[in-house]
Amino acid sequence: MFGSNGNALVYFLAMSGSTFGHIFRVTTAGESHGPANVAIVDGCPAGLPLSVSDIQPELDRRRPGQSSITTQRREGDQVQILSGVFEGKTTGTPIGLLIPSLDQRSGDYSDIEHLFRPGHADFTFHAKYGIRDPKGGGRASARETVARVAAGAIARKLLQASKITVIAYTCQVGNIVAQEVDGSVLSWADVDQSPVRCPDLDAAGRMEDLIHKVRKEGDSIGGACRIEAFGVPAGLGEPVFDKLKADLAKALLSIPAVMSFEYGIGAAAAELRGSQCNDPFAMRDQHVVTVSNRHGGMLGGITSGMPITMRVVVKPTSSLPQAQQTVSASGEPATIRTKGRHDPCLLPRFAPIAESMVCLVLADHLLRQRSARA
Repeated sequence: MFGSNGNALVYFLAMSGSTFGHIFRVTTAGESHGPANVAIVDGCPAGLPLSVSDIQPELDRRRPGQSSITTQRREGDQVQILSGVFEGKTTGTPIGLLIPSLDQRSGDYSDIEHLFRPGHADFTFHAKYGIRDPKGGGRASARETVARVAAGAIARKLLQASKITVIAYTCQVGNIVAQEVDGSVLSWADVDQSPVRCPDLDAAGRMEDLIHKVRKEGDSIGGACRIEAFGVPAGLGEPVFDKLKADLAKALLSIPAVMSFEYGIGAAAAELRGSQCNDPFAMRDQHVVTVSNRHGGMLGGITSGMPITMRVVVKPTSSLPQAQQTVSASGEPATIRTKGRHDPCLLPRFAPIAESMVCLVLADHLLRQRSARA
């Protein structure tokens, strides 16, 4: 293909970055203030029992307006299955999911349409495309994660057939750190008994107080989420570039506002010697296990059969009602105050999003593993 100046131009296939996975693939579409968000799930095996009741509970955990410490945007997030299911079972064809948006307030952004919000992707989207949807951040908004959660619910249903479970909970807000708990005995009911989704109720109460405090000050606060997967068999993950830890890191770092990812003991490994960091092997019930789990369930990027343990740090919400310095799209200095309804802390609604992304990765690698051995 040639440009107007006659020089040969090489064009590569430009991917939009909205498709995830290899065999179990998910493509999403939608913006913060668009009419709906959409997910297309391809590669799901035929015959999996699936209905709206398998998906809706996960969307209910993620939806806005569920407590006083979340955004007060009111969305029912009622999912519709458009294709890929017949008489309650998947057909092996693409599964279409639609989640309408009903409570947009686009007028909240009319005053700042041409300003770049600090901490947001306004400038970077403008730099990449030369055009952007300014209403609520458009495609860069965490509103798009509603489609991920819907798709992740299907992945979870697939994992349940192999007795694989995934649980996430808030482990830190600001400088308040929760006591570590045994994730293998946690349920959604344990996590959801506090609005901040922290099973350590003493820490949860202090976290809620801190979130209320920063909201009253027109500010926001960050934190961290712990995610664990149990029942994952040894052998999942591909060598070199498609290591399971690499795909999990990509999945979780792709969630808006996530700043870091670690698994096992993570950054604490920097202070240890090899003799302190290694997990000795042993036999238990005729299975190879490790007597500790500093490796977080993955060795060489392949699962060891031990629980997969991860932790991600989530930054404070960038949209603030207090004045911040910025520039306009034309480069003029300006002061910006963001209106609208925003979470003072993202952690209360983060756990179901993190779980969904981990489920998508594990479902994909579970299907990939089925072709790895004769």
